[in-house]
Amino acid sequence: MNRSKSPVLDGLGNTTCNAHKKISVLFSIIFMTVGILSNSLAIAILMKAYQRFRQKSKASFLLFASGLVITDLFGHLINGTIAVFVYASDKDWIRFNQSNILCSVFGICMVFFGLCPLFLGSVMAVERCIGVTKPIFHSTKMTSKHVKMILTTVCLFAVFIALLPILSFRAYQIQASRTWCFYKTEHIEDWEDRFYLLLFSCLGLLALAVSFLCNAVTGITLLRVKFKSQQRQGRSHHFEMIIQLLAIMCVSCICWSPFLVTMANIGINEDRSMETCETILVVLRMATWNQILDPWVYILLRKAVLKTLYKIARRCCGMHIMNLHMWELSSIKNSLKVAAISESPVSSKQINQQPLSST
Repeated sequence: MNRSKSPVLDGLGNTTCNAHKKISVLFSIIFMTVGILSNSLAIAILMKAYQRFRQKSKASFLLFASGLVITDLFGHLINGTIAVFVYASDKDWIRFNQSNILCSVFGICMVFFGLCPLFLGSVMAVERCIGVTKPIFHSTKMTSKHVKMILTTVCLFAVFIALLPILSFRAYQIQASRTWCFYKTEHIEDWEDRFYLLLFSCLGLLALAVSFLCNAVTGITLLRVKFKSQQRQGRSHHFEMIIQLLAIMCVSCICWSPFLVTMANIGINEDRSMETCETILVVLRMATWNQILDPWVYILLRKAVLKTLYKIARRCCGMHIMNLHMWELSSIKNSLKVAAISESPVSSKQINQQPLSST
């Protein structure tokens, strides 16, 4: 009983970081509403696109993107609902959190819905890198069954990380602002408290590093193909992919890096300054903005939007940058067709018979 009540006492003991109630409630409601609407729109677009490309190489990307936006949607719905309830209850944790159940659920959801989108983003970057650099392997091995297995594995791993403190009999703590629950960030006593913070930070930074590396390889490969290829077809696909990769890397790094670095700094240096609470709230809100920007980066920044932006840029600049018929075919589809024709026995037989017919 003492162990279950300690998080409440620790969290309520520090009142140096109190936000205005009406502003905080209004901000949480608006933030949750915008996130739910954005991700719901992205899910509708993905479902329509998946029906069109169900048997094509783009289906794996659509499945991963669907898992990402569904995770973001539930993250906004669950975490937002708990946050609004806490603000509406005037952050009186002693009244509604006697057994520390709500704080534990809140902490588990914060960790899960924080790590899972990062993991899915890195998996999507790896999938795109394989699809661009190894199209034959991607078309034969990356089936919908394998994609669903990868999604399940990623979600289970994120659930395990979120449940790890509960399994080791360590309760989640109410933070100094009394508005959310997370790992222990105040009065760190032993190595285990530091381990959870460092584990969360290292996994998140590792996912960002993998995404950055794979996206960089994909972007360099697309640029090399664009400048070396003599065909005009597929350049629009290069342009579209490069814009998406740049947006993905920028949004993920800008939104998540401050929070992950702050948590790692707290895990390494247990002494905290008086401004740390406000800093954590700022970087936390920056991280949660990633869940709103995800559907706009991954889904809504599509070919049609880029074509419209191209027309506007061409009209404003008055320069002939590229022709609009470049948007017709995909370079990946062309490479798959060329590779399939070159490896088919019929094509090799025709090539062998061609000198005989000419003679």
